Amino acid sequence: MFKRTSVVDQIKVDTFGFSSIFEIGDTSYIQGYSKALALQRDAEIFYGKEGNYNAYDLYREELIIPKITENIQTHYIQHKPIIKVKNIDILGVSSSSVLHIGNTKDISMESRVKHFRQFVKNEE
Repeated sequence: MFKRTSVVDQIKVDTFGFSSIFEIGDTSYIQGYSKALALQRDAEIFYGKEGNYNAYDLYREELIIPKITENIQTHYIQHKPIIKVKNIDILGVSSSSVLHIGNTKDISMESRVKHFRQFVKNEE
């Protein structure tokens, strides 16, 4: 893992929600996962059995991550191994997102959202 120091003078975040993380410092591994059902209707109606993730293949499908087959060679020179930031101002962090200040070795993030839009037919 790269050895850099992160310096932030001031940070302001208005809202954190839905399993989000604010991490200060070095981390070996971060894994975030979010699943959501988003339903939009003309009227506020809830029938009671609409929130079953198992009813949709989207949440059961295996995530396919392509393998890197190319030979990649890298060389890094860090003349000043420090990152300096005066101010960070964020409106919101949501849905298993990560706000991280520091070094991270491995990160894996996944989000699955099923959107529904149900509108009344306008028959004239």
